[in-house]
Amino acid sequence: MSEDLREFLLFLVQALVDDPDAITLDEELRGQKICYRLVVAEEDKGKIIGKGGRTARALRLLLGAGAAKQGMRAELEIVDD
Repeated sequence: MSEDLREFLLFLVQALVDDPDAITLDEELRGQKICYRLVVAEEDKGKIIGKGGRTARALRLLLGAGAAKQGMRAELEIVDD
């Protein structure tokens, strides 16, 4: 089940960035909650966060909706390396 969410999130992020090969997405299952840690290239970070955090908020909303459909909760953390 969580593999579908992972693929969905990767699909969305790859469409937004210029360097899709630099994407790293780790996941950790904590009970009924899946925590995703996203790392992208430094020059793509602004595209993922968006103006005022709008893109990041939209990604989290879509991820949460997909997780709710499967009876789970999801969290997205955009890691600053």
